[in-house]
Amino acid sequence: MPAPRGGARLEQASLWINRALSAAAGVALAGMMLFTAFDVLMRALDRPVAGSVEVIGWLSAAAMALALGDVQVHRGHVAVTLVSERLRGRKAALLETANSLVALLLFGTAAVVILRYGATLHRTGSLSETLQVVVYPWVYVVALGFAGLTLALAVDLLRSLQRLRAGAA
Repeated sequence: MPAPRGGARLEQASLWINRALSAAAGVALAGMMLFTAFDVLMRALDRPVAGSVEVIGWLSAAAMALALGDVQVHRGHVAVTLVSERLRGRKAALLETANSLVALLLFGTAAVVILRYGATLHRTGSLSETLQVVVYPWVYVVALGFAGLTLALAVDLLRSLQRLRAGAA
């Protein structure tokens, strides 16, 4: 079901943005795999890469966070439907709307909190333990991924509100 009126632009923006974030997640995942393979090779040659755990951790956080919105758009998350599958019509639409609203508030808040944490790390000049490099850009990347998820959830909320208004017939 399409998003209501002005929601069509929001839906298109969400699709485009989350597709781009998902592509970046794929790059992070490929980088993580290549870096891991390189580290394994170097360890076999008795020359391990310093900070490999840090780098792989950053890349995995980026890959996970940047993919969240696209997974939501394609309904790839696990859903427990014990109650919702038994409901029909307006009750189902009301539950879907409430669920969408709670998820939007939760992940929107998470995006803001993570962004603020990144700003704190930026302001204090926090460095990673092993490589002694700034870590705030990685925190900003995670916040961006949560923002993409929040955008996808906003589209879901608009859709569920449309179903609720239509009486969920």
